[in-house]
Amino acid sequence: MSIGAAPGPRTIAERVSRLNWGIITLLCALAIVGVLMHFSVANSGARLDMPMTHGLRFALLLVIAVTAAMFLDTRFWLAISYPLYAGALLLLLAVEFVGETRMGATRWLSIGPVSLQPSEFMKVGIVLALAKYYMQIGPRRAGAVLWSLPPFLAIIAPVALVMHQPDLGTAMLIMFAGLATMFLAGLSWWIVGSGMVLGAIGAWFAYNYVLHPYQRDRVDVFLGLSSDPLGAGYHVLQSKIAIGSAGLFGRGYLQGSQAQLDFLPEKHTDFIFTMIVEEFGLIGGAVVLLLFGALMALAMQVALRARTMFSKLAAASVAAMLASYVLINTAMVIGLVPVVGIPLPMVSFGGTAMMTLMVGFCIVLSIDLHKDAHGSRGWLW
Repeated sequence: MSIGAAPGPRTIAERVSRLNWGIITLLCALAIVGVLMHFSVANSGARLDMPMTHGLRFALLLVIAVTAAMFLDTRFWLAISYPLYAGALLLLLAVEFVGETRMGATRWLSIGPVSLQPSEFMKVGIVLALAKYYMQIGPRRAGAVLWSLPPFLAIIAPVALVMHQPDLGTAMLIMFAGLATMFLAGLSWWIVGSGMVLGAIGAWFAYNYVLHPYQRDRVDVFLGLSSDPLGAGYHVLQSKIAIGSAGLFGRGYLQGSQAQLDFLPEKHTDFIFTMIVEEFGLIGGAVVLLLFGALMALAMQVALRARTMFSKLAAASVAAMLASYVLINTAMVIGLVPVVGIPLPMVSFGGTAMMTLMVGFCIVLSIDLHKDAHGSRGWLW
């Protein structure tokens, strides 16, 4: 502990009282929105256990996240940063050789009865590893070209492996999380501009030589190079019909025609925001976006209050990761970006995105709760 550092919370009661209940409340509110929408999905003929599964999954993850945040301080996250990244990278390499293929994609590792998707670990691993790296080199070197090469390489390696699976959406999220951490650390603007040029060249190369045919079809529909209303363009077309017909107040709960009549595909995952707008209108969609906005704001507030560079970057990068999920998903359902299979966190059905974000907010809660325990310096540095 550095000189002048205030003592951290000692008793369990003190830790509970000092938790960031604003973040916890917003996470619960978004999960409740998900449960309500999955009741609507079930009403249209989908699995009847989906609302209960979604709610219980969130409750279990919340208990684990809050408990971990109460007892694990910043020193723990700092200590596991590099091992977590290295372990996730090795698991991604293992997927290339012994991965399990489902629906044409090789993304999973089966270890006994457990099936893992290593790319989810990388979303958190890249944030923590880069936050530790920039803490170690200091803010003065953060904007230098030479010191920016290791983070770029650390981002490119998992992105390339995940794109090969193929999983373009997850690759984009890993890339955005890593680049957001670099930018927040103080990356110079001319490097940002050069990176945008290189990114444009890389996007052209990926379109022509990396993307699979179905992925190129989605990009072509998005760019208007082709029209395929019954194929690659079907998802977005039905989504636009649902959103465009919703009006200010929507059609009413359980009354959305596109969703209830099963015209809207993937309504429980990628296109659940479309269902929200169709049933609750522009106002309902705006309320959900405000909840996400408030959650990002609270995470950024934690970053601003943090006392170490590692803590600041880790908390702010979790907020950036959440923003990436929300921006890509909502832009996708209205046709502003190609369909890449990004769910709406805490709301869409499925445990991978929820688990990743809950780990992220466990870190944010831990940073906020223990911010006074170690002053300006921490364990291992």
